[in-house]
Amino acid sequence: MKRILTIIAAGVCLLGCCRETGSVYDVTRFGAKGDGLADDCAAIQKAIDKCSSAGGGTVLFPAGKEFLCGPLELKGNIDYHFEPGSVLKANPDESIYKLSAFRENRGEGMLWLYARDAENISLSGSGTIDGNAIAFMGAELEDSYELKPLADPGFDPRPHVLTLYGVNKLNIRDLTIRNGAYWTVHLVGCCDVNIDGISLLNNLKVRNGDGIDIDHSRKVRISNCFIESGDDCICLKNRREFEEYGPCEDVVVTNCIMTSRSCAVKIGSENMDRISNVLFDNCIIRASNRGIGIQNRDEGTVKDIVFSNMQVEGRLFSDVWWGKAEPIYVTSYPRATANHKDANWRFPAGATEGSCGEVSGISFINIFCDSENGAFIGGDTPDKVNDIRFENVSFKRHQSDKYPGGVYDRRPCKGEGFVAAPEGNLYIEQARNIYIDGQKIR
Repeated sequence: MKRILTIIAAGVCLLGCCRETGSVYDVTRFGAKGDGLADDCAAIQKAIDKCSSAGGGTVLFPAGKEFLCGPLELKGNIDYHFEPGSVLKANPDESIYKLSAFRENRGEGMLWLYARDAENISLSGSGTIDGNAIAFMGAELEDSYELKPLADPGFDPRPHVLTLYGVNKLNIRDLTIRNGAYWTVHLVGCCDVNIDGISLLNNLKVRNGDGIDIDHSRKVRISNCFIESGDDCICLKNRREFEEYGPCEDVVVTNCIMTSRSCAVKIGSENMDRISNVLFDNCIIRASNRGIGIQNRDEGTVKDIVFSNMQVEGRLFSDVWWGKAEPIYVTSYPRATANHKDANWRFPAGATEGSCGEVSGISFINIFCDSENGAFIGGDTPDKVNDIRFENVSFKRHQSDKYPGGVYDRRPCKGEGFVAAPEGNLYIEQARNIYIDGQKIR
């Protein structure tokens, strides 16, 4: 009996040691305190670097600890695993965020957790990544938070939560990711991406608080997620800062539930290349300022997109957010003429004016819309938006005390941002080849 007990005790010791040596690197063994007070960045980075130099493994955030942390560089061939109750939280000190999320454009936030040109990255577990958003905000208003005045208008210190450049084979699963002060998950030029079962919970009053931005990326699958964001929940785009990565294509989103104060599902507005071969299926959109939006505002094109088997609920909140509770929105308008600050990145080099590309081959199949406004389709010329199909799309419209009806939102655009139009379930400003089959109106 005594001998058996000795063997069991030795077994316990071996299991404990495997968390700290070999292929598992427990960040507390590298000096991270996990008390929510001390900045554990240096210790966590040491664990990441050690794991990477050994050829890969697991960087472990143990249960029940809160790790306050500044900017971290993630590396490849590593699973960043968060045990239950573990939290990785952004340090609220704005002065430590110095690396721009958009290269030379330093006016749209900095990096917190990031990786560049890496292979085989996984973030997993039932713990939490917390962007500490309110620490970077100004006063709370009825419909939003004020943005703090910037000492330098060209430098915004708000950290993005997770930014991944040129990562091949990426998995994000099961985590809670919350409180983004700017964009939350930004995929730039990534390929072979699987995001499954995460809860992405941003404060609905935080402007620019996007959920997942798929930027110049391809072969992306998002499934079984719950996303709440002040700004867009899932957005596909091609930012000009990263044009070398090519088009955004081959994206599938299924079985997700989304709520947004802006647009729950958006394609654009930044699009200097091509967005194509995209499927959104079996999703629910609740209480969003706009439901499904294609918002082309640059020379890039949008084609071959299918939205199917979706419930879309539109609710008007405030003009702080783009949208007038349109459940479906398909547009292509040129941007407003740039001022000198924006001309460096919104438009082609040296230009202060741009153009908008074609939107075509868009299908809406089995969509139930319950909204305070109708769908809106429009372009600056009739040929810009064409071949749009509605099959078994139903509209249930109702008005609230806040919204008199008869107004649609073109923003951002050259000229007038709002369109006054007769109230209806579908308003077409300028477009060609719109096919409607089996529409139901209540």
